[in-house]
Amino acid sequence: MPYKAVKLKIDYSVRDLCTEPYYNHPKGCPNYNKKVGCPPHTPVIENLLFFVWSNTFIIWNIFDFAGHCRKMKRNHPDWTQRQIECCLYWQSTARKQLENEIEKFSFEHPFESIIRNPEAIGVNVTATMSKIGEILEWPPKRIAYQVAIAGRKNDRRRT
Repeated sequence: MPYKAVKLKIDYSVRDLCTEPYYNHPKGCPNYNKKVGCPPHTPVIENLLFFVWSNTFIIWNIFDFAGHCRKMKRNHPDWTQRQIECCLYWQSTARKQLENEIEKFSFEHPFESIIRNPEAIGVNVTATMSKIGEILEWPPKRIAYQVAIAGRKNDRRRT
């Protein structure tokens, strides 16, 4: 069962992770301040969801990252480790797995809102997942998680 009711760990500083430099991106994620659903224009959680322990769920999938890397190494023996681990070659598959889990969850729990980028609205996914015993690897070596949250819409949205 890859979903569970959970009290979310809210930490607005996770929205700033998008601005942290990483390989070939000295200014952080190129989607920051550009893509719909990305900070800083994305509303924070309390403006989107009414969240309390009883009506907020976390939904996730577990992607076999190590297995993917073994397969890529076998298929491309001349590639560097960076190429083997590149998200371009595995994230779409992992996200499809998450969508399948969301579909199963939604069939059983008809929630009004599913948020597929919880960090963008201020949810500390690593801390929230650890509350339910799921420890995320950063960077992933064995498994990679994709995470969404489900809740009721906040009808008392602030502007």
